Amino acid sequence: MMTIACRAAAAAAISLLLAGSAFAQAPASPAPAATPAPAKASKAHSPESLECSKQADDKGLKGRERKKFRKECMKEAKGAAPKQ
Repeated sequence: MMTIACRAAAAAAISLLLAGSAFAQAPASPAPAATPAPAKASKAHSPESLECSKQADDKGLKGRERKKFRKECMKEAKGAAPKQ
C-alpha cells in the first residue's frame, strides 16, 4: 500500500509531465509574417469618371444599377468631349 506522501509525490510528478507544454518557452524571435503584397498604385480618375460617380451617388444607385448608369454616363461624357 502507498502512503499519502508517495501518492502526493506521484501526483506531482504526473502533473508536471502532463503540464510541461504549458511551461514551455516561446521562441526568442517570432517567425516572420508573410509580407503583404504591394498596394496597387492609385490611378488618377478622369473628371468625367468623378462626375458620373457623383451623379450615381446623388441618385443613390448601388450595385448593377450603379455600374450600368456609370457605363452609360461615361459613354455620353466621352462622346461629348472633344477628341484630341
